[in-house]
Amino acid sequence: MVERQITHRAVNHVLTNVAVWSWDSQWIYYDIRSDAAGSQFDGPRIERVQVFSGEVQVIYEARYKACVGVVTASPIEDKIVFIQGPEHPTADWQYSAFHRQGMLVVPGDGQSATTLDARDIVSPFTRGALRGGSHVHTFSGDGHWISFSYEDHVLATDPRPGRQANQRNIGIAVPCGPVIVPKTHDRNHDGAYFSVLVSVTHDFPRPGSDEINRAYEDAWVGTHGYVRADGTRQVRALAFIGDVLTTSGQYVSELFIVDLPENVELAGDGPICGTSTTRPVPPKGTVQRRLTHTTPHRFPGLAPVRHWPRSSPSGDTIACLMRDDQGVVQLWLISPSGANLQQLTHSIDSITSAFTFRGDGRAIACIIRGRVCEVDALTGEIHWLTVSSNHRPRGEAVVYSPDGNHVAFVRTTLIDGQGYNQIFIVESIVSGSG
Repeated sequence: MVERQITHRAVNHVLTNVAVWSWDSQWIYYDIRSDAAGSQFDGPRIERVQVFSGEVQVIYEARYKACVGVVTASPIEDKIVFIQGPEHPTADWQYSAFHRQGMLVVPGDGQSATTLDARDIVSPFTRGALRGGSHVHTFSGDGHWISFSYEDHVLATDPRPGRQANQRNIGIAVPCGPVIVPKTHDRNHDGAYFSVLVSVTHDFPRPGSDEINRAYEDAWVGTHGYVRADGTRQVRALAFIGDVLTTSGQYVSELFIVDLPENVELAGDGPICGTSTTRPVPPKGTVQRRLTHTTPHRFPGLAPVRHWPRSSPSGDTIACLMRDDQGVVQLWLISPSGANLQQLTHSIDSITSAFTFRGDGRAIACIIRGRVCEVDALTGEIHWLTVSSNHRPRGEAVVYSPDGNHVAFVRTTLIDGQGYNQIFIVESIVSGSG
């Protein structure tokens, strides 16, 4: 197959792990953080490139020394969401996991920039507002809700005893706002969506239990959720990775799912906005379940390759990366019920990247042996899309276009002896539909 380079400028083009294409498969969104991996959050703007003409447009430029990045697009309309760090950063309010927020922008509308999630860090806290920072925002399959990972400023910055710890958790933002907060702190702000946490973590998980001390790398299940064993539909759910404590005292990453209620404004086992000493509690009707139990495996836990679980569009299967008995990282599939865990690939070489499902559910794109490939989601057969190169594709993002015709990825190329991330695309070749 012939890959095609889409960007050419002497800047790093950083792709998010999913949803980098516009809904019509015409544009690819990216940020321009200075390092290839995107670990330095210093990008000043969000851009997009037209995949056929190569035209580049600046979609959003940060102000007042803020930085932006990790952009994803809506699957149904021209709308994007991304992280923005603090404007007017100060010594006590720099960019961090609990000092960032989501921004919504309609490309082409210069007046559309809106803060996604409200923040209120002064007790009594506001329902629907967060007390910290959100990260890696992703639209649900129907384009209406947005998921994110979260950390808590209130708990992270107060060392007094008797308080729960700040831990990575999963949240959602729902368009039943706006949420207006009292301006009792300079860093409080309003938000367009109503935000809540949906995962439950524990400071001291019980060994051998399903309790976790960290929830991360979330992904929506199905375009419209999944069908339960009794034939009814769970309309919205998120898969994510959680760290459990084994009876031998080791933390192991396992696959979890959380079923979401339609009404997220009702309190469950505690205040949805939390208290000065406790984390926010998920809304009533939220159900968190463990899907994998890998402790007996020769190599327990999900694979150490950073990835996000991914669901087939139908929602009937969730894919993740785990090692086989030889220690090779393979794709595995499991039902949202936790049944029928099966190994999909049987490669002699490990998968080394994040991955995505094609829109028809028939193929999964990833990187093996330094080459972009497609895995047949029914047979596990591997189809090579790119050839070997001295400049291997980066593993952070291998993303299908919504129409299923192309895969976008990043490869480093040299300009005047300096390496820069450039965006490439290659055509999908696996035939048939799932």
